[in-house]
Amino acid sequence: MNLSFWENSTFFAEVDAAIIGSGLVGLNAALTLKSLQPNWKIIVLEKGILPSGASTKNAGFACFGSPSELLDDLEYQSEDTVFDLVQQRWEGLRRLLDTVGDINLEFEQYGGHELFMEKDVDLYKKCVAALPYLNENLKKIIPINRNYKVVKRDIFGFNGLNRQIKIQAEGQINTGKMMQRLIEIATEKGIKIYNGITVENIEDYQTHVEIQTQNDWKIKAQKVIVATNGFTEKLLPNLQVTPARNQVLITKPISNLKIEGTFHLDKGYYYFRNVGNRVLFGGGRNLDLEGETTSNFGTTDLVQQNLISIFKEHILPNQDFEIEQWWSGILGVGHVKKPIVQNVSPNVTVAVRLGGMGVAIGSLIGEEGAKTCLA
Repeated sequence: MNLSFWENSTFFAEVDAAIIGSGLVGLNAALTLKSLQPNWKIIVLEKGILPSGASTKNAGFACFGSPSELLDDLEYQSEDTVFDLVQQRWEGLRRLLDTVGDINLEFEQYGGHELFMEKDVDLYKKCVAALPYLNENLKKIIPINRNYKVVKRDIFGFNGLNRQIKIQAEGQINTGKMMQRLIEIATEKGIKIYNGITVENIEDYQTHVEIQTQNDWKIKAQKVIVATNGFTEKLLPNLQVTPARNQVLITKPISNLKIEGTFHLDKGYYYFRNVGNRVLFGGGRNLDLEGETTSNFGTTDLVQQNLISIFKEHILPNQDFEIEQWWSGILGVGHVKKPIVQNVSPNVTVAVRLGGMGVAIGSLIGEEGAKTCLA
């Protein structure tokens, strides 16, 4: 279906910048561009009715790294690289709070916990021994003297998860309201968001970029920013961005729920939190890393049954609960935990590979993508 003369000459005429992807990164890139180039016509192209991928499907963790994650990163990355990324995450969270506002985010800083099963005793001991070192480095970034501290007593009623390290500065947000408010802000600034448009190809002709869509539309723009994260390989297969699917459940309301805060389990492969008096629980992709390396949404019996089993045995033992809903989200990961923000041609910029930390670093990566586009 071709665009009519009227559509071409109004909606898609003289586009200065087109952002592909209306998630957290894409909208922050659009907002930054608009602040730097207020007279530009900026459009955002989104394949879904709502932002696709992970921005509205994640668990809503305002986190920056658990002790075991940082120690694991330090095994193959330099100290400067690891703590620079923590600083990016922390600054990104501050930027997100400034842009959207605590109330609009439903931000709650209950703190987080890293939990350890019986099989992870050695890892727990390693983390505890490293806490002074980690805290010393973190206090240069986060204004708390002992951000990580050992918890002496379980107050949540878990089973077999008595070894706990509290992450004091960690918080949680409502990602649906986050994206809703960002869309409102972008619209107020005159940024046009077009949903239901799947981009098939982009071609940089030096003088302009031509965007080919699934329905055979050809849209011209002077600059393009690709902010598609886990779906990037379909447009730019040479970039080292691998899709990773995470499956998630949420319960119906639970009476007298003790759980409050965010929780990391089994090196972060599992995670859960309270959402009011419900529990959200997700992860388990390590059970089938090959199968979960996909950009297709969906759930599997293997992961679902595993999540239910852990939930019953360890998280809510001897307590009745009902699952209200399942869903999945698509992350963009790589062999290193470092986002890709660069020009891939004179007029095409990418801002992708958030590594499962999109809430924390999405605002900064979007801003960096916009500035790279203008450089």
